[in-house]
Amino acid sequence: MIFENLKLTEPVLRALQDEGYITPTPIQAKAIPCVLDGKDLLGCAQTGTGKTAAFSIPIIQNLLAEAGGNGRKSVRALILTPTRELAAQIGDNINAYSRHTRLKHTVIFGGVSQKSQVEALRKGVDILVATPGRLLDLVNQKIIDLQTIRFFVLDEADRMLDMGFIHDIKKILPLLPRKRQSLFFSATMPAEIEKLSRQILNHPEMIEVTPASSTVDVIEQHVYSVEKADKSKLLLHLLQDKNIESVLVFTRTKHGADKVARILGRSGVKAEAIHGNKSQNARVKAMNNFRDHITRVLIATDIAARGIDIDHLSHVINYDLPNIPETYVHRIGRTGRAGRSGAAFSFCDSEEKVYLRDIEKLTGKHIVEIKEHPFNAGVVRPVPVFSEKEELKRTVRREDRKSYRNNRFQNSLGSRSDVRA
Repeated sequence: MIFENLKLTEPVLRALQDEGYITPTPIQAKAIPCVLDGKDLLGCAQTGTGKTAAFSIPIIQNLLAEAGGNGRKSVRALILTPTRELAAQIGDNINAYSRHTRLKHTVIFGGVSQKSQVEALRKGVDILVATPGRLLDLVNQKIIDLQTIRFFVLDEADRMLDMGFIHDIKKILPLLPRKRQSLFFSATMPAEIEKLSRQILNHPEMIEVTPASSTVDVIEQHVYSVEKADKSKLLLHLLQDKNIESVLVFTRTKHGADKVARILGRSGVKAEAIHGNKSQNARVKAMNNFRDHITRVLIATDIAARGIDIDHLSHVINYDLPNIPETYVHRIGRTGRAGRSGAAFSFCDSEEKVYLRDIEKLTGKHIVEIKEHPFNAGVVRPVPVFSEKEELKRTVRREDRKSYRNNRFQNSLGSRSDVRA
């Protein structure tokens, strides 16, 4: 099965080719035809299974198939997600998949000024990615009208429940038109979430994929406690091991990816970075170099890495731990494929320990710490203790060096005085 078998239109297929997508994940292969056929969908799947593409690709194609007016665009697709980080990730994906179309989208979330978000909405958007609180705020201000919605996606429903957003969801549902296509995704199905799905969906098709956390069982995982300033030194230290043949390094930011690539390059390690600010040609070239083992280390942000599919990837290194635990599972799942062995190393500074706990909670596994390394942030290194006799010798040596420097200085003054005379 390849994406070309899924009856996708040329602009969508071209965008997927740009991203390096060839083979759909199981949920994509099942969900895309279902959504294209106009059916409601109940998907039991976690982040890291490819579900964002599973719902956004067919929605983009369905929107293209509908006749659009020449006036200001009305919101036709609404994607609700619990956190600003997930909303931003979904927005980046939609931007990539719709790049060869005229569809417009924007992302809205709380915690920041609404000014730029309102300006984007007033210009008109086809697809809106939103967190519940900010959406309700803008609806109450009469800035958003949900009666134009044709496609509704509720993502991470169980996290919505955990974070206390279910009441907001129940306020939003009556504002949507009855005639719509609805897609519902949740990693787990507690009773309240199952009840909510029945309120939203109309004769849905059920799709369930293996929980992403099960993929970590075949991957060797270790964590290194290290201060932020020492991460690059630790990376260079690990890369001295020739068994690390090809390694995908994840950073949280584009700037961070470029910085790591520069540090490795100056140290003689062949490395390249890929992220959203790189041109498509640059990203394709970097990927080809990595696949052909011309480049040993590829540094990537999460969004840029979504199209990466490498058969023989020996190691993944989390230079920065992700703040979304499912993202960790998705990252390390790049190695250990098709029954092969794989290893994942994570660097954890003091501010990231909370992320590590969330990851262990999600996967149900304790990640073993490697303590024997030169940059262990948790090791208190002893201060040398000298005997009274040794300390006296050190003091004498210091005084001798001071006297020697003073004598040289006085002699140099005398020699310059002789020359002037």
